Amino acid sequence: MKFSLFVHMERPDLAKPHSELLSELGELVVLAEEAGFETAWIGEHHGMEFTISPNPFINIAYLAARTSRIRLGTGTIIAPFWHPIKLAGEAAMTDVITGGRLDIGIARGAYSYEYQRVFPGLDAWGAGQRMREMVPAIRGLWDGDYEHSGEFWQFPPTTSSPKPVQKPYPPIWVAARDPNSHDFAVANQCNVQVTPLASGDDEVTSLMQRFDAACAAHPEIPRPEIMLLMHTFVAEDAADADRLTQDLSSFYCQFGAWFQNKKPVHQGILEPLTADEIAAMPQYAPDKMRRNLVIGEADEVIARLKAYEALGYDQYSIWIDSGLSHERKKKSLQLFIDRVMPAFL
Repeated sequence: MKFSLFVHMERPDLAKPHSELLSELGELVVLAEEAGFETAWIGEHHGMEFTISPNPFINIAYLAARTSRIRLGTGTIIAPFWHPIKLAGEAAMTDVITGGRLDIGIARGAYSYEYQRVFPGLDAWGAGQRMREMVPAIRGLWDGDYEHSGEFWQFPPTTSSPKPVQKPYPPIWVAARDPNSHDFAVANQCNVQVTPLASGDDEVTSLMQRFDAACAAHPEIPRPEIMLLMHTFVAEDAADADRLTQDLSSFYCQFGAWFQNKKPVHQGILEPLTADEIAAMPQYAPDKMRRNLVIGEADEVIARLKAYEALGYDQYSIWIDSGLSHERKKKSLQLFIDRVMPAFL
């Protein structure tokens, strides 16, 4: 099982400059590369300091100049916010810049907060349909002289300029949860990204079952890869694990509030949650976080990851966004490198 890092700039404090956050992002990715991580993933988000990445290709181009081996992926592009010609061209240019190290993760998007602002009136169903139309379109544009007459986009014969370095295409990863999304990904020869969020190991198993069912339904297609994304933090000791658990509980309450899209946002920061609002999200209570996320000392983390490897996951991505300080993220990542990774060599 390969390891990767899912990481963004995030800013709970407006006093901290974005330039400093960018430097810290680079530091974490360089550390991951030096440790032998497979990929660093950067997603797309708009109008929120909670997750800062208005165009992941820009972040990837910055990281490409600071690295030489690690693959750099979009985790994920929000398909309905793009035109196929624009996405195909920008992705291909990024593949050129990275020397053929680009992976393209693509999704329908998740935050209604972003839908309201970037694409008013869009809902999850419409976003998903646009994502499904996008995947064959960008491959057609990379092949060249491609004409498209779809439900959402229509254009005459067009060739992506530039074309990607990787042949025939950069790997495409589809963010999937329901069985239909898994089936679409496998049928279209895409890899799959999954996350149980904070639902625990039963959901981890269920997601693999959905993927396996999709693969079984398409025996003519070679099995794609599947990546599991989870918040993962290695603690020095039991007290450190308790602190991490409390902090991840606070993070997930913020995460849930962004999804609910009910609270005011000022300067890109969500209004602080009240005690009653936190209590109304018992699924993010510290005891649930301790059980459902991967938080603990090295031996505990190794045991959890060995179980995921046995299920058949090809890549495990450490989701390090958490509201923690850069120093604490870096400490946990270094503990993972020093105490967890040797068990998988």
